[in-house]
Amino acid sequence: MEALAAAGFDVGALSEEQHEVLRVLTPEELALLVDIRGRLDAAAPEVQAHADVAGGALF
Repeated sequence: MEALAAAGFDVGALSEEQHEVLRVLTPEELALLVDIRGRLDAAAPEVQAHADVAGGALF
């Protein structure tokens, strides 16, 4: 969870079930998720509206 929080994920807003899914990610899956988050953040002006609507772990 620390790596995800450091990457900007609001892990505190996730359910226990979502935490469990994230806890069992492989290192490769975790790296991909962090990379995707970084690219989304880099494109923030284009996707910011989606973050407000979708919520979710990635946004």
